[in-house]
Amino acid sequence: MSIVNINSELALPCGIIIKNRIAKSAMSEAMSKNFHAGKTFENLYQRWAEGGSGLVITGNIMIDHKALGEIGNIVFQDGINDPSLKKWAKAGTKNNTHLWCHINHPGRQSPKFISPHPVAPSAVSLKPPMDKLFNIPKALTEDEILDLINKYVFAAKLAKDRGFSGVQIHGAHGYLINQFLSPIANIRTDKWGGSLENRMRFVCEIYKEIRGAVGDKYPIGIKLNSTDFQKGGFSKEESMIVVKTLSNLGVDLIEISGGTYENPVMMKGNKKQSTKKREAYFLDYCEEVRKVVKTPLMLTGGFRTTSGMNEALENGACDMIGLARSLAIDPNFSNDLLAGKDVKSAVKPLTTGLKFIDKIIPLEIIWYTEQLHLMGEGKEPNINRTAAAAAWSMVCKLGKNARKNMR
Repeated sequence: MSIVNINSELALPCGIIIKNRIAKSAMSEAMSKNFHAGKTFENLYQRWAEGGSGLVITGNIMIDHKALGEIGNIVFQDGINDPSLKKWAKAGTKNNTHLWCHINHPGRQSPKFISPHPVAPSAVSLKPPMDKLFNIPKALTEDEILDLINKYVFAAKLAKDRGFSGVQIHGAHGYLINQFLSPIANIRTDKWGGSLENRMRFVCEIYKEIRGAVGDKYPIGIKLNSTDFQKGGFSKEESMIVVKTLSNLGVDLIEISGGTYENPVMMKGNKKQSTKKREAYFLDYCEEVRKVVKTPLMLTGGFRTTSGMNEALENGACDMIGLARSLAIDPNFSNDLLAGKDVKSAVKPLTTGLKFIDKIIPLEIIWYTEQLHLMGEGKEPNINRTAAAAAWSMVCKLGKNARKNMR
């Protein structure tokens, strides 16, 4: 039996072959204009396609222009005609690379200056201090829920039609699907809330409807939380049931992550010594999931070295290694890993030096987003950019956007 490592091919249940075991995980680009892609997306994704990863997953592609996660989101929605999508797909699928669209709805995680009236499973706000940044959402009606399912389907069909090689449903990190799964965010008493069976109905219906629309041979993946890391929230035990259910339904690739805006473990990891030693943040959970499902698993968060990645693959804990920030500061990192070079990710903790600012401003998001913008402009990443400078830039942009919305 041959040893599996990052250079090995991966066959998905739908029959598609991915050339190696490295995937670029989703990072929101926030550089769209009028919900469209354009040349900056071509530049960025061609860099990653040429960078060696077998699979590249886009940043947030929202399904409703009235519900954005941040300014500059791409939107796949009926009525929005973006002529640049085919060029984006062509650029991102060079070098035999798979490019999947990461389709999402923010639910209540849409900032105040973007969404005065966000929607969610229930009218439950985020916890302090995040409640200062997000409005209390309106609880969705059943008709609105069914309409959102149709919007997910439209986005997936558009992705296939424009030449993207697959889709990934975002069900993690506190966004809408994760909100339905969470007993904290979802306090409904109808068939969409209450028991886990009801709370996972939304994501199961989205998957089944997309599968019916795109066919059995088109890859559909999903990103799920191992846990929300919140007391009383979506738990590890519930997550494993959802993973098993989606596996039985036929999903092609399940990406394991964890955390929400309220507890962003997906970006910072946890303090356990075993995690630090084994690199990956959610490796222990992935090993448990592997015992109950055969669906290929993608593990994202914490990988820094070839040895750490190969160990996870060789042990069978996961089938694909997800990288994000490492590829934001070095788009050629995958090529170096695959070539056997002795390289290690330069990702490190970010701080402004002010704890309150660090807690309320998503430094990890804004600093790395700036790196994506540089590559979109055809430039190189700037790893010497300070977190304080990135934070101040964000404050200025928020003020500018807030003034626009007030006019």
